[in-house]
Amino acid sequence: MIKRVKIKSSNRDFLKKVETLSGEDITVCDRCGVCTGSCPLTIEMEISPSNIMKMVQLGQEDVMDYNSMWVCSTCNYCTARCPRGLDVSKVAEALRQIKLRQSFDKINIDKIPKEELRELPQIALIGAFRRLTS
Repeated sequence: MIKRVKIKSSNRDFLKKVETLSGEDITVCDRCGVCTGSCPLTIEMEISPSNIMKMVQLGQEDVMDYNSMWVCSTCNYCTARCPRGLDVSKVAEALRQIKLRQSFDKINIDKIPKEELRELPQIALIGAFRRLTS
């Protein structure tokens, strides 16, 4: 039997929104750390993938104030190794969508020097394009 985290009702709306967008049952995550240990970009993140999952479980919307959801490259190492079968990269994508739907531009494509475009995470550019075309 899979143990689920109990969530206070006041935080449930944010959790449900992320679950709906990601298609993942985030409450089954037990923060084993496999996603964090598998992620090649954890060193660039302000908070680890397992902490992202915990903050979302607890309904802490300030998880979107950290750069981690933008750094995630959706390489799916976390998904391939998760013992619960969760796709953490889908959760990161859901968080990006929520932030972008709040009319927040993480990246202004027009102001980025061309030489820097090669160094930026591609998923961040995709998010910016989605924001500009939605």
